[in-house]
Amino acid sequence: MATVVWSCSPTVQGKMTEKEATLQDQLIVNDPGPSFLISATQAVFMPPMLKWQDWDYSPLWVKKPQPISKALPKDWQTRVHFDNSMGRSRALVRFPQGTDLYGQGEVFGDLQRNRTKIGIWNTDNFGYGTDGGKRLYQAHPWMMGVREDGTAFGIIADTTWRSTLEATDTEIIFDSEGPVFPIIVIEGKSPQSVLTQLSERIGTMALPPLWSLGYQQSRFSYETAEKGLNIAREFRRRKIPADVIWMDIDYMDGYRVFTIDKERFPDPMAYSKALHEMNFKGVWMIDPGVKADPGYFVFQSGNANDVWVKKPDMKTDFVGPVWPGDCKFPDFTREETRIWWAGLYKDFMQKNGVDGIWNDMNEPAVFNSPGHTMPVNNYHRGDAQLQPGPHVQYHNIYGMLMMSATLDGMQAAQPDKRPFLLSRANFLGGHRYGATWTGDNFSTEEHMKMSIPMTLNMGMSGQPFNGPDLGGFGNNASPELFEQWVSFGVFFPFTRAHACKGTNQKEPWAFGPGVEEVARTAIQRKYRLIPYYYTLFRQSSKNGQPIMKPTFFADPADRKLRDEQTTFLVGEDLLVIPTFAKNPDLPAGNWLPVTLLEGGKDANDRQATLKVRPGAIIPLGAEVQSTVEPMLETTTLIVNLDEHGKAQGELYQDAGDGYGYTTGDYNLTRYHAESTPDGVRISSRIVEGNRPTATRKLIVRLLTPQGEKTAETIPGQDIVVK
Repeated sequence: MATVVWSCSPTVQGKMTEKEATLQDQLIVNDPGPSFLISATQAVFMPPMLKWQDWDYSPLWVKKPQPISKALPKDWQTRVHFDNSMGRSRALVRFPQGTDLYGQGEVFGDLQRNRTKIGIWNTDNFGYGTDGGKRLYQAHPWMMGVREDGTAFGIIADTTWRSTLEATDTEIIFDSEGPVFPIIVIEGKSPQSVLTQLSERIGTMALPPLWSLGYQQSRFSYETAEKGLNIAREFRRRKIPADVIWMDIDYMDGYRVFTIDKERFPDPMAYSKALHEMNFKGVWMIDPGVKADPGYFVFQSGNANDVWVKKPDMKTDFVGPVWPGDCKFPDFTREETRIWWAGLYKDFMQKNGVDGIWNDMNEPAVFNSPGHTMPVNNYHRGDAQLQPGPHVQYHNIYGMLMMSATLDGMQAAQPDKRPFLLSRANFLGGHRYGATWTGDNFSTEEHMKMSIPMTLNMGMSGQPFNGPDLGGFGNNASPELFEQWVSFGVFFPFTRAHACKGTNQKEPWAFGPGVEEVARTAIQRKYRLIPYYYTLFRQSSKNGQPIMKPTFFADPADRKLRDEQTTFLVGEDLLVIPTFAKNPDLPAGNWLPVTLLEGGKDANDRQATLKVRPGAIIPLGAEVQSTVEPMLETTTLIVNLDEHGKAQGELYQDAGDGYGYTTGDYNLTRYHAESTPDGVRISSRIVEGNRPTATRKLIVRLLTPQGEKTAETIPGQDIVVK
């Protein structure tokens, strides 16, 4: 949701008034300070003026690293130097020429991040217009480098303070307004290895509910229950698969969080039940700003519990305007506040049938204020883990701490369901609490094309469950733009179309029958692939790998792939080539094209091209209208043999929700194909879990350069394709 004005035109953007932190012309390199191994391939570099025992708690860690040795290996490649002068703290990392850089979290621009400089400062940035998009809604003090030979390293700056992150072709420079901070260096034989090690430090995402992988429709706003239900009915009537309808702020009573407008939504539980009867879920927005209304129960409770962020005098509650007017803001650095906030969700979710939560405006955004946020010298009181400090110290983790409290409340409200939480603001490590999206983009060709490298760099920064607003949030989308965007955008991990108030409708049928058919076909393709995606999400919950990966991950040593950003991988096995990609650099090998729908109706120049990696087996489900429908009774295997005549793949199954999978109520089936003198033998075996497979019939589609060969069998019974 935009915070500048009600209109969503780029000509009315607010201008940045708060000066961005800048680097000095010359970085002074001091004593590099002590270093410690924390694993065989990970090291912590400490500034000389910081002792290990004085290294404060950071919310990005699952567990604070512990030293195992003071001596680095003789062949350790990446070292760090520190400087603390002129009121700023800096760290410099040097690396060899020819290294390509990635990461930086949520950034607008090209996939490669060499020769860039960004602000690490969560910013409400409508249309990415403020500061040229160099500061967006999330902060990730992280970069990954891939050397010429394909080996890689990652760099974490453990500071939450406002900072800048600059990258040249030989240096990475973190420059912070806060006290000195350590740098963690991760070394790996590949970028995938580095990302798995990153997840060991900052955690992995929890396995989300299956429904959250489906197509989702939002608008600012579907103002009434009837509008929301009509959107759901249209999806079902037109046979366009979808799983979620979103409720933006207009459902609230005067934008008061945890309330519902009884005229617009007279019976919210009946509304939710009606969505559920059509196999839809509902996600509802909650912002951090609490209207300063003496008669409002949340405000009263917050005052009684003294939960608010303070002004610089450390006593007076800060008040700032957001959608409801003057608001107070919870101080999420305090455990007591987080417990209070979590407690607000029980009645809200249980009494209204709420399925998911959307935390927005949590940079935090404040209207009519420098930088669109609260003053940097506001005061946070902290708790046993977080020390008291100014807002400039805690601004970047405000949204992450809000997510943590929200998740606690959701789990307490619905203990038998997996929560789905989406947040606009976040910090490195915040993927543990929920998904994110890339904020208030525009309906432009540039933003459409940039949505690919933006999502890829988020994945390479430890945030696998993310994606853009398909079709663009601000401005009117043309039929051609929406068609192109949805044709490849359905393959993002988070797949939601969204539109701002004052712009044209952006439902799949809003652009006429031709675009509707393209959108329907694209979404149907995604739904056939949901079993594959769900398997990838399960893998990511264990190893931290992105769901959507840059094409160069197919061969990190192939230099020509390093800046390829018009195509992308889903997992390791599926390559997506959008319709706008002209002569892209593609990985070597016999990647074969595949259609997913009956009769090959998705084989046309208005759909993204899909190719399967040699050596891969990709499971497909049935064509369904939502994830509630059974999709695996007939499972189709797409098989592409490698140069050795072999292929393999996996399929993960569980109940799709709940936590039975943690005690064995799941199954992992492994598929294997091998060329033999009699033909290609395909086998399937359950290798993990106690849950019976939902599959009753297996259809094998063997891809060859001469065309497809097909066969049928049942799970556990080998079959030979002649």
